[in-house]
Amino acid sequence: MKLTKAVRNLVIIAAFATSASVLTGCGGLSEAQMEELRGLRSEVSSLEAEAKSLKDERAKLEREIADKNAKLQQCAKEKAETTVNLTKLPK
Repeated sequence: MKLTKAVRNLVIIAAFATSASVLTGCGGLSEAQMEELRGLRSEVSSLEAEAKSLKDERAKLEREIADKNAKLQQCAKEKAETTVNLTKLPK
């Protein structure tokens, strides 16, 4: 029983050691890959900034549209009132 546990523990330790050595040996990035990664990160940052500015501009334009629609509705209301008042005038 103890021998089985010892063998099992030894196999597990060997598996971890092998995995660690494989990951360490194969996991490195070359300088070119790191430079490409830095460039991609920079591009992502600039695209995110551009997306934010476009969203801000869109919100501004939507507010302007809402203001113009409110003015248009007010003009339509005044026009309707004026039309009613004109019909009330004696001829």
